Amino acid sequence: MSGPIQRISGNIVDVLHSTIYPGTIEVREGRIASIERDRKSYQTFILPGLIDAHVHIESSMLVPSEFARLAVAHGTVATVSDPHEIANVLGIDGVNYMIENGKTTPLKFYFGAPSCVPATPFETSGARIGPEEVDVLLKSPDIHYLAEMMNFPGVINGDPEVMAKIALAAKYGKPVDGHAPGLKGADLERYVAAGISTDHETLTREEALEKIGLGMKIMIREGSAAKDFDTFVGLIEEYPDQCMFCSDDRHPDDLVAGHINDLVRRALARGIDRMKVLRCACVNPVRHYRLDVGLLQEGCHADFIEVDSFEDFNVLRTFIDDRVVAEGGRTLLPHGAARLVNNFKARKKRASDFAVKVEGDSLRVIQALDGQLFTDSLSLPPKVSAGNVIADTERDVLKITVVNRYQDAPPAVGFVRGFGLRRGAVASSVAHDSHNIIAVGVTDDDICRAVNLVIEHRGGMAAVSEDMHSILPLPIAGIMTDQDGFEVARRYSELTRLARQLGSTLAAPFMTLSFMALPVIPRLKLTDKGLFDGDRFEFARLFL
Repeated sequence: MSGPIQRISGNIVDVLHSTIYPGTIEVREGRIASIERDRKSYQTFILPGLIDAHVHIESSMLVPSEFARLAVAHGTVATVSDPHEIANVLGIDGVNYMIENGKTTPLKFYFGAPSCVPATPFETSGARIGPEEVDVLLKSPDIHYLAEMMNFPGVINGDPEVMAKIALAAKYGKPVDGHAPGLKGADLERYVAAGISTDHETLTREEALEKIGLGMKIMIREGSAAKDFDTFVGLIEEYPDQCMFCSDDRHPDDLVAGHINDLVRRALARGIDRMKVLRCACVNPVRHYRLDVGLLQEGCHADFIEVDSFEDFNVLRTFIDDRVVAEGGRTLLPHGAARLVNNFKARKKRASDFAVKVEGDSLRVIQALDGQLFTDSLSLPPKVSAGNVIADTERDVLKITVVNRYQDAPPAVGFVRGFGLRRGAVASSVAHDSHNIIAVGVTDDDICRAVNLVIEHRGGMAAVSEDMHSILPLPIAGIMTDQDGFEVARRYSELTRLARQLGSTLAAPFMTLSFMALPVIPRLKLTDKGLFDGDRFEFARLFL
């Protein structure tokens, strides 16, 4: 029995053949049965759906089905998703959780096998995914690639376990994503020669050109914390087949506001050839990852969008297979229940647990950079009281801590500049990539209260001061919630507002906080095991 037939008319944007013509699309049983040209005049444009070529769904704090509700309103029909956030908490069970939930929604999620769980041996995670687990994942039809290989020193030095994972990807004919900030020259050549084909962590245009010259594809990233669009969008004009758009990490308030459609709109506004822009947004991810996503050709899945113009690029409707999933900027997908899973064993702390005895005249301080995942390393004289180093709000030198959430252990404590808090503290169990508890604050009492609020709820984001406390609970692996995405976005925005009331001037204080524990991004970070030098890839002393 044949399924429902839909006919949609407009200006057909054939990106594969770089043509635009008036016509009508007939959809039958989820696929494009025919495309008929005509000579009518249409105001709207029909083009392939948009794809986020690299995103961690967990960073939206939403399960895949809820992420989909928000994303389809912006014309997103598919994502290439690395589930290593939940994998660091729950291992393969976490990956399977994302696949299972993603199948409950029309948006097409293409998950990868996490390659670095834990990201490094210099932090405590909730699980380990070794070559045997990677083999299990990659042989599954639900896993489409080996996710970002963050351990680039391991690749360069031929670490047996790292190379075994890459060899498994080759065995199953699946691509390998990269993660190589600042890598150049002979080291980059070795990294690419190992079979790694993309990078979303490039720091400069010159670095990007070197990577493109070696055959890599560059992800033009614009997320909630890392914003690289302005640096790399110019590459599209000259290298349209070697660029893709991605968000990497997108918090719920930003996802409500826009997604890949914003990058397309901004690129078009710069006068970049529209077909080249759309190849980056629609075609290149499909070809690189061999996705089963339609490209507006007869026989393809009916995955396309209707927009008002190339100038405004407002998404009027989003189609996935034979279903209209968004219309007029509103999602048509219903909110659904999600199963709760977690791994949280931390016990409440005391303020004295965060004290730091003075041991020198110079303090190594993390310099957080707004809109960037990497940091700088500073050397500053400590502010001392009663033999302990304390925060110095006048110099914006605050205390930062990472608390192991998988076992009861003493907190790691350091110092950070750039958050701007004048009072209170903020804390979160979203701390890439192992997702221990991370907090920044002015006093040990404030930090302790914020950390304990997160522990009490077995995951969440919190802001506290002497007269206020607020938390967004994250009961799914301590990094996601089962709640309505629009309400989560509202509550997250409220937490951001509270952080700014405490003094923070960061565009996304909680997103920036979440990356202060990520040791694979230079230059200085803090894990639950101590201060870490991302350039030397070794622990560093707090006092110089």
